[in-house]
Amino acid sequence: MNKKTILTFMMIAATTAASAQKITVKEAEIDCRKVQYFKPVTATFNLKNKGSRRLKINDVRVSCGCIKADYPKEEIASGDEFTISLTYDARQMGHFFKEAAIYSNGSKEPLYLSMKGIVMEDVPDYTGDFPFVIGNLRLDKRDLEFDDVNKGDQPVIDIHIINDGTTVLEPNLMHLPPYLTTPSSKQYLRPGNQGKISVTLHTEKLRDYGVTETSVYLANKPGDKVSIDNEITASAVLLPQFAQMTETQRLNAPQLTLSANEIKVDLADKDKATERIELTNSGKSPLQISSLHMYSKALKLTLGKRTLKPGEKTTMKVTVEREAYKNARTRPRILMITNDPKNPKIEINITTL
Repeated sequence: MNKKTILTFMMIAATTAASAQKITVKEAEIDCRKVQYFKPVTATFNLKNKGSRRLKINDVRVSCGCIKADYPKEEIASGDEFTISLTYDARQMGHFFKEAAIYSNGSKEPLYLSMKGIVMEDVPDYTGDFPFVIGNLRLDKRDLEFDDVNKGDQPVIDIHIINDGTTVLEPNLMHLPPYLTTPSSKQYLRPGNQGKISVTLHTEKLRDYGVTETSVYLANKPGDKVSIDNEITASAVLLPQFAQMTETQRLNAPQLTLSANEIKVDLADKDKATERIELTNSGKSPLQISSLHMYSKALKLTLGKRTLKPGEKTTMKVTVEREAYKNARTRPRILMITNDPKNPKIEINITTL
């Protein structure tokens, strides 16, 4: 082969590669999970023409007559996104796996899309008792709050779960800190079965008084990755101890007085709103605010002083952001831990008008 022929061959190969069609699909297999008998179910696939020329779908061939396909009949421009839908008539009980082959001018080989699930005579609705969804698990809570605990306590919170999928699951909590534990024995949940995960707080392993907050992650089975989609928040409020105080110390103790125990903000026509609360030490010794915690990212807070002499005042300024408040998963509030033996924990709720 001479140099001219080699050069011509390389130019043809480069031109072919440059014009090669590429179709990408976000999810080539969709799990429809539980499907009601005789109620058709549709799986919609999101695709994109990543080639350099217009894409034309010539045909979609389904694996059986129980499947209907809906796809674009017109040409799809380079870079455009599009969808293909497969609808299964659900006229047969039990597990199903259906497939479609997509033929186009983009490739000599078809692109395969599939849908699966299980057709059942009755599909139970768990949304009331198990409102939260992580993968194929439904659970009754997604926030663990160990409120008002003391050193030496070992409170337990149960997360009640149900397998809403079609396969056996092995649920477990990942990334537990040293102060939180769960039973070491494995738990297997068949489809439709209920279970629970008991989480124990070991207060002796908490380092500081006030709020300790972390995130743990619920896996459907071993090997699941950690992400915000399977996050569960866990918080503990460890109170300071005043049991050993003498009567004289109690009489001369600090005392926190608030101008309001609740903040009401008007966010109707604003992106954010700010309110103020006045804090006063009405006691006879210095007041210390040792911990200050906000339970929502919607809140921004500034406090003039953390230590107040008897009779001294300071101002807490709280700003609430509207969009973050609307999307808050937990109840927005502020928590303070003080050395006031009558009010070691102060909670300020945030509401909107």
